[in-house]
Amino acid sequence: MSGMWYECKVKYRKTDDIGAQKVTTEPYLVDALSYTEAESRINEEMKAYISEEFKITNIKVANYAEIHPFENADRWFKSKVSLMAYDEESGKERKTNMYLLVQANDVKEAFDNTVEVMKGTMGDYTIPAISESPIMDVFPYFSGEEDELEQMEKFNALKASKPENDAVEMADTMEFDAEVVAERY
Repeated sequence: MSGMWYECKVKYRKTDDIGAQKVTTEPYLVDALSYTEAESRINEEMKAYISEEFKITNIKVANYAEIHPFENADRWFKSKVSLMAYDEESGKERKTNMYLLVQANDVKEAFDNTVEVMKGTMGDYTIPAISESPIMDVFPYFSGEEDELEQMEKFNALKASKPENDAVEMADTMEFDAEVVAERY
């Protein structure tokens, strides 16, 4: 999947603890390739949870670099992570912010989970802010194929592997018209 997350706001009539009905709007996160697919997917997902009418009131691209679910957690937290980089030209330290959506039960656990996620990071970073997100649920994309996980593992292994012979020379098979190249440059 592309890794593009869309925040979809769904408006529906919700029954509270005392049995009174109240119209509410809740945000959900959907993994999709386009706005159209996001709308289609949120409609399908909501049909399983909401028996009455509901309306999609807003769809926007979510500003999350990564989504990290954790077991035994029921709330989502937005963690702001500042990556530190040294700019050699200016001699200054630069911060680049990214946002992670981390599942946890409280802010302390969200901090611990964010640190766990960032363990393999080579550079320096800080976590200047963690706040509870209004996101009710996250719906990642699954193709439904049984061998999807096996294919992903093979892909990741290939991506991480290095060629055995670094000095492999490749023949240039592209042909250019010398006159056209000379005219352009």
